[in-house]
Amino acid sequence: MRWQRKSALIMAVSLCIAIAVWSQMGMYLAHLFFGVDVKVNFFKFCMSLFKENSLYYFLVITFLNALIAYAILIVCLRVTQQYVRSNRFKLRLMSLRDIDWTAHVIQKYQPLNQHIIVIGHEQPMAFTVGFRRPLVVLSSGLIELLDDQELEAVIAHEAFHQSHFDPLKIFMLQLISESLWFLPITKWSYRNYKLISELLADESAIRHTGSELGLGGALLKLIKKGFRDHPTPVLVYFSDGVVNYRLQQLIDPNEEIPVRLNLMTIVISIPVMLLFMGMIVLAVT
Repeated sequence: MRWQRKSALIMAVSLCIAIAVWSQMGMYLAHLFFGVDVKVNFFKFCMSLFKENSLYYFLVITFLNALIAYAILIVCLRVTQQYVRSNRFKLRLMSLRDIDWTAHVIQKYQPLNQHIIVIGHEQPMAFTVGFRRPLVVLSSGLIELLDDQELEAVIAHEAFHQSHFDPLKIFMLQLISESLWFLPITKWSYRNYKLISELLADESAIRHTGSELGLGGALLKLIKKGFRDHPTPVLVYFSDGVVNYRLQQLIDPNEEIPVRLNLMTIVISIPVMLLFMGMIVLAVT
């Protein structure tokens, strides 16, 4: 429950910040291009603080325009890249699909959502891909590496990501963190939501299998094989230290895992947000 509340809070805070800032940017653009009279707008108010045609006015308007242009550009670029790469990736997955293995896994483990495929690949891999209808992907190398209990735990782990649309949520948080780079809290939210989503998926897998042994064994085998084979795709999952916290939760679920805001993030983000909201209040009055 503690991770569920934290994940919901992180998502809600990030979305609220994004909506507040993006809506202000939209109103500013409406005023700039269509002459819409927007009274409550932070960016318009910033410009009004300086005398037109002065050097400061030129610097402020240049900075604001660059800030907004960057945010729009990065969102459009990331969405386009994701769309193109996602289509290509799905075509690649379908070309590698092993129909017999897929049918065997569905029949044996009977996942609640049967949007699952097995691809013919020697490297052990398990991931969830897709936004509207997330797809769980397992590799034949993974099935050969793990025993039945371990594979069941991995499928349950990925099924949690699938049912909670984690690929979409993580992509949205990435968009927010990159477009609103001047607010460190957005980057913190993106990084920690990924960690918490893994911990929640692990908890779901443990509840499903009734023991930590399956999931723990799968993680240890994947780590061992990854380091033995050296640079393999499996190492990507463990490159950011998330696996350390996952193992820590398996060993001692009551041990505190640091997902709190650090001091620097608070020191920078809160004043920026207060200034932002303060400007809106001043613009209204």
